[in-house]
Amino acid sequence: MIAKLRGKIEYLKDNYAVLDVNGVGYKVFLTVYTFGKIAGKKDVVFFIHTHVREDAIDLYGFLTLEELEMFELLISIAGVGPKSGLGILTVADPKTIKTAILNEDSSILTKVSGVGRKTAERIILELKNKIGDLSEGDKAKAIGDSDAIEALVSMGYSVSEAREALKHIPVEVKDIGQRIKMALKNLGRK
Repeated sequence: MIAKLRGKIEYLKDNYAVLDVNGVGYKVFLTVYTFGKIAGKKDVVFFIHTHVREDAIDLYGFLTLEELEMFELLISIAGVGPKSGLGILTVADPKTIKTAILNEDSSILTKVSGVGRKTAERIILELKNKIGDLSEGDKAKAIGDSDAIEALVSMGYSVSEAREALKHIPVEVKDIGQRIKMALKNLGRK
């Protein structure tokens, strides 16, 4: 199985990148967030999930091991395929997803096309005991960031721009409105 790839980006298309690794081109499917983070880069390293089916072998790439591990947990649930897993990781980062699961909040999961209420409840039920606990500060920040990301995306920013702008805001700032204002200031400096 392929676990990691380092190479040059040949080209980006809709939801995947073709990565040249020593003359061999690998088609690697990506989240929208990852897609935005690698735009403009020539060299990149992906942590890979190799998905084998009867008729295809697909590669799914992530920038961090945390994203890869969350993706693999998500697709281990019956009814959640790789496309839904990528969709969930596009809507929220792994910490936010963990927080939603621990708080039994299916609203984040149901924002993804193809993930209904029943599937979201199954994800929560099956993963609740498999994921590690988060500190109270991390829980509050993750929930606030999910709402802030949604607000920034509705204003026309990409998911990756929104996540990046929110990373630079101190953890002490818990008010969602204040976090959005500060993120907009960060986005205005670029």
